[in-house]
Amino acid sequence: MSDIKNDTKELKKKLFLERKHGLFAMSDEEIAKCDEFCENYKKFLDDAKTEREAVKVTLELLEKKGYKEYKPGMKLSAGDKIYRNNRGKAVLMAVIGTEPIETGVRLCAAHIDSPRLDLKQNPLYEDNKIALFKTHYYGGIKKYQWTAIPLSLHGVIVKADGSEVCVSIGEDESDPVFCVTDLLPHLATDQMKRNLAQGIKGEELNIIIGSRPFRDDEASEAVKLNILNILFEKYGITEADFISAELEAVPAFKAKDIGFDRSMIGAYGHDDRVCAYTALAAALDCENPKHTAVTVLTDKEETGSDGNTGLCSAYLKYFIADLAEDLGSNGRTVLSASECFSADVNAAFDPTFPEVNERNNCAYLNNGVVVTKFTGARGKSGTSDASAEFVGRVRRLLDKENVVWQTGELGKVDMGGGGTVAAYIANLNVDTIDVGVPVLSMHAPYEIVSKIDVYMAYKAFAAFIAD
Repeated sequence: MSDIKNDTKELKKKLFLERKHGLFAMSDEEIAKCDEFCENYKKFLDDAKTEREAVKVTLELLEKKGYKEYKPGMKLSAGDKIYRNNRGKAVLMAVIGTEPIETGVRLCAAHIDSPRLDLKQNPLYEDNKIALFKTHYYGGIKKYQWTAIPLSLHGVIVKADGSEVCVSIGEDESDPVFCVTDLLPHLATDQMKRNLAQGIKGEELNIIIGSRPFRDDEASEAVKLNILNILFEKYGITEADFISAELEAVPAFKAKDIGFDRSMIGAYGHDDRVCAYTALAAALDCENPKHTAVTVLTDKEETGSDGNTGLCSAYLKYFIADLAEDLGSNGRTVLSASECFSADVNAAFDPTFPEVNERNNCAYLNNGVVVTKFTGARGKSGTSDASAEFVGRVRRLLDKENVVWQTGELGKVDMGGGGTVAAYIANLNVDTIDVGVPVLSMHAPYEIVSKIDVYMAYKAFAAFIAD
């Protein structure tokens, strides 16, 4: 009888798909590496709360590692490190490989924009002696989550003379912060009859910015005047300059460890800076790869990837074409032979809301980086759906490099779904699959990830671009 039990146990071990906490597949030394790696990631989150800031930080890190700005026609050879800055909102980087470029590139693509509140072009107004900013939310948000939390203001203002003013208010301890108000429950009887999606409406996401009037009792809109006077004295701007400004309100929270065991990180913007940072870190550590390693940190994913800094633009294709020409090939040949990790997050299973997931096919916190064969909505609408052959290659690579990984999809069939940039890259005839980090409370002002999963994303990207 015992022999039968032992045989059954061995057969299960051989045939069953094993799912276990990533901790049990790692040594104490590697767990310590996870924690150490995530300290730099937390700093990146605090320093790069918008796509412009993410590009700025990225360029500083690239130049420290010897990357040079790329100009078409440059003489390039194996080991060279180059980058291109696309309008301060997206950045491409490459390490030239030892193999001919026509064998394809290894591409990692992540986005550096996150859901937020953008100021309207004419945002400033006064109502009952309170000054406020009107906003237009960016990306998919639950609007009620953005009330009664501290907000900071980031961005750029282009003045009438063409000069630029960079803004970052609310991050330093000495800075003021801003806030969207909400009704007290005592007076919210009618509000709470609304459905959850309409609990706070888009036009109610108004940010309080001041309440003291200018010292002239005769002036109308004296609070607005006082705010404009403060802004003029500090930045030299007038109300008209808001027309040519990009100002974004984001949570003023700092990235912090979550849990008694410090196993997780809570922060704004894990989607998708957790994949952007890990892909960037892999690129910074990449030396003399076999295939040319290309990493793109892109903008506008949260609104559909349109515009000249999103991946529906041709800027990635042009970059590859320029590289190919400088290295004696052509872009079409290179793209057709290339492979891509679309570095984007997936939803982690939440035990408080288990009903939205199908447990055999969802991602779990601490089970490693998640490989997502397809995304899309309902009938796989808007997805590239990686081939079985490419999934098989990815399996072999991650197992060979001892990367802790899992598979997942974004919720039950017919529950909803979502998309990434994978389809836009696959449309260039590139083998593409989504690889990223599971996230709790995705698109909320404060998201949660596991340190183990963050580090395993880095290991996966590093293995891929070095392969």
